[in-house]
Amino acid sequence: MNSFSISHLIFLLSVTLAGVSWSVFFHQPLVIGFLPGYITLVILSKQKNQSLKKIIRISLKGVYKTRIVILILFLVSFLLPSWYLSGTIDQMVRLALYFINPDYFFVLTFIAAMVFSMLLGTTVGTLSAIGIPILGTALVLNLPSEVVAGALVSGAFVGDRTSPFSSAHQLLAHTLELPVKKQWNAMLLTTVMAVGMSLLFYGAFDYFSVPRLHQVETLHGYEFSLIKFIPPIVLLLLVLFKVSILYAFLSSILSAAIITLLEGAGVLEIALAFWSGIEGLGGGFIHMYQLLLFLALAGAYNGLLEELNVIQPYLDKWMKNSSSLTSDTLKTLFATLLISLIAANQTLPIILTGRSFLRHWTNKYGKEELARVMGDTTMLFPGMVPWSVLAIMCSTILGIPILGFLPYAFFLWILPLLTLVVSIAKHFRKSKKIVTVY
Repeated sequence: MNSFSISHLIFLLSVTLAGVSWSVFFHQPLVIGFLPGYITLVILSKQKNQSLKKIIRISLKGVYKTRIVILILFLVSFLLPSWYLSGTIDQMVRLALYFINPDYFFVLTFIAAMVFSMLLGTTVGTLSAIGIPILGTALVLNLPSEVVAGALVSGAFVGDRTSPFSSAHQLLAHTLELPVKKQWNAMLLTTVMAVGMSLLFYGAFDYFSVPRLHQVETLHGYEFSLIKFIPPIVLLLLVLFKVSILYAFLSSILSAAIITLLEGAGVLEIALAFWSGIEGLGGGFIHMYQLLLFLALAGAYNGLLEELNVIQPYLDKWMKNSSSLTSDTLKTLFATLLISLIAANQTLPIILTGRSFLRHWTNKYGKEELARVMGDTTMLFPGMVPWSVLAIMCSTILGIPILGFLPYAFFLWILPLLTLVVSIAKHFRKSKKIVTVY
């Protein structure tokens, strides 16, 4: 099979990025903006003597690989309405208001999300478990929801990237053929630096914010019902015990629906809320179906990229002329960013970047260095690309636009810069040692 020419690849990327950028900035459905890129890829594949039957088969295979994400977001559209109708959100907000000190709200939000994500190992599970009550509390305190969402996403990504329980962390270790413990140690320095700087960042928001009352809510005279805490407890426990996130969401939704029925609501009221969501809060299938179509199309697109080996040859050439750890870090950073821009998921950039650059990095610097660089870039970029599945899931769960919270997701921004600084420092230290020897 003839490989795609560089002109074809540039044209494909230009059409794809132009389409999704148009969708993001003009608030149009992503599936419409992404469609020209997919059609272009199909046409180019036909020109490379691929039969239409094979293209459709590969596309469907790619859609099948994204089925779990599609099902998760399908269930997410019902989660918020079910928790609202059951009274769960109201009670969780009141409880959060009582225990969270408003003067340190942003820092405590980041810490809470970080702790949960290290235990759960998942961004989606963390945001689903604590995102809704914390954002609800922020609204009551009249705090900027975008900053709070940024703190939540930052904390959630600490565990998604670093926790041994994270599937993405395990995938990276498997791809790089590196023990999880060694990979964790390789990421430790930049992790500590990024967490410390994030605490300072959100602490600055707390310090310069308008003073708030210390005791905003009292629990005296308010009756809590433990039954209404069942939906989030079910979700948290099932995720904690590594039950499929699909079953965790479904169980939480069903338990909330049962509580709603016991409270006297009708089936029709629940069905309408599931369909159209809750006014002022969001959710509902009607607001989700276009996104589900986009994810299916993105899966088909990724399937063709991977199966037809569109990018791989150029990644191999990218690393041939190598001069230093600094330049290789930059090359890997830009390459994995490019893959993340067109792949729209987290899995493909990890696999493509890892397998493509593994031999080069192993021979020159060691697998641990590649683990550090990829952990600080490849693991985070899918949370920063507005049309990426992971970023969309974060936005959907929190109900905040991606471009709204992204500037405040400090942990995601600082790590690529930190890993570059570390590479530069190691390069100069190595150069100094060589000069000293001579």
